[in-house]
Amino acid sequence: MRMQIVAKIGGSILQAGAPDLNLVNDVKALSATEKLVIVHGGGDEVTQTASRMGKEQVFTVSPEGFRSRYTDKETLEIYVMVMAGRINKEIVAALRSFQVPALGLSGVDGGLLTAERKKRLISIDERGRKRIIDGGYTGKITAANAQLLRLLMENGYLPVVAPLALSPEYEILNVDGDRTAAFLAGALGAEKLVFLTDVKALILDGEPVPRLSMAEAQGRLSSIGPGMITKVYAALEALKMGVKEAIIASGLEPQPITSAATKESGTVITS
Repeated sequence: MRMQIVAKIGGSILQAGAPDLNLVNDVKALSATEKLVIVHGGGDEVTQTASRMGKEQVFTVSPEGFRSRYTDKETLEIYVMVMAGRINKEIVAALRSFQVPALGLSGVDGGLLTAERKKRLISIDERGRKRIIDGGYTGKITAANAQLLRLLMENGYLPVVAPLALSPEYEILNVDGDRTAAFLAGALGAEKLVFLTDVKALILDGEPVPRLSMAEAQGRLSSIGPGMITKVYAALEALKMGVKEAIIASGLEPQPITSAATKESGTVITS
């Protein structure tokens, strides 16, 4: 029986021009033998494009330590243009150039992801004080159309998903890429959820951690830095939805997704 894997990757490593060949070959091999869905990021590219357009990007930090982009209407337009447009299509083009049957879509397409628009956000300012601000066009995912992804995979396609969602009022919303991957993995009943990063594993107390239980990961959230806390939190969300294992691993391994899925690298978080 083919195993269901959802992998979250950075937006730059599979783009056309200079794609990471180790990752491309791994994706090609896995998509031929397993059921694979890719969710991509690209926040740095959004920030760079916005800067070139003269739109300063604002980031907020929640009381729990989550750092996120403040998405007003103009930022949303840039985010959609870059994330669902250039990045998604460059990844698909790069994979198809290696004969991988990739098909790009966002959470808006086919009602793949539904999210509630956040009415307000609580942000911590430079002095550590809490501020309540308008939620902008940021969403919290509430539902996923897993049947759409199954239909694509059953017909031989590799879905490549950009993290956007549609509200019940049909507004396009910015949703977090890690949590998009977690929600899709949960909706699909995936065996494995893989987060590829630029470090070999989750580092705690200066040491890489090969394995954590849900309870252990939950207990250490407050000591995890802003670059990793969202991935750990998303991993916990996925496990609560029935995903068997979530792995945080380096995207620089020779077979990055395969080595993570087989527990040869990274930090494995289990229920």
